Amino acid sequence: MMPIRHLDIVVIGDEELVNELRLAGISKHYMIKGDHDVPENVRKALTELMARPDVGIVIILEDYAEYVEDLVTQVKKGKGTTPVIVQVPSKFGTKYPDIREYYRELIRESIGFEVEI
Repeated sequence: MMPIRHLDIVVIGDEELVNELRLAGISKHYMIKGDHDVPENVRKALTELMARPDVGIVIILEDYAEYVEDLVTQVKKGKGTTPVIVQVPSKFGTKYPDIREYYRELIRESIGFEVEI
């Protein structure tokens, strides 16, 4: 496993999400464009990222996560600690009734203890 300071944050999202996170300083991204190839492109991007040892966090648009639920489950059940996959809501809202609880549970699963948000 690589030292934490060498792990990258990568975003998989639409043009809007990618551009917003690029402004925040995230330089590695997979911009998914178009409508007809979205599921295949998302699956391809996440598969590539799961194979890379230098990726620590994958930020994925919540709408795209449904296309790769099996891969996300595989990562969560894996023995490694990386990559951590974080789903972010689109501008149209979230599917989770309590988004704070979703992030609280994600943190608890990722680092092993609860952090107050």
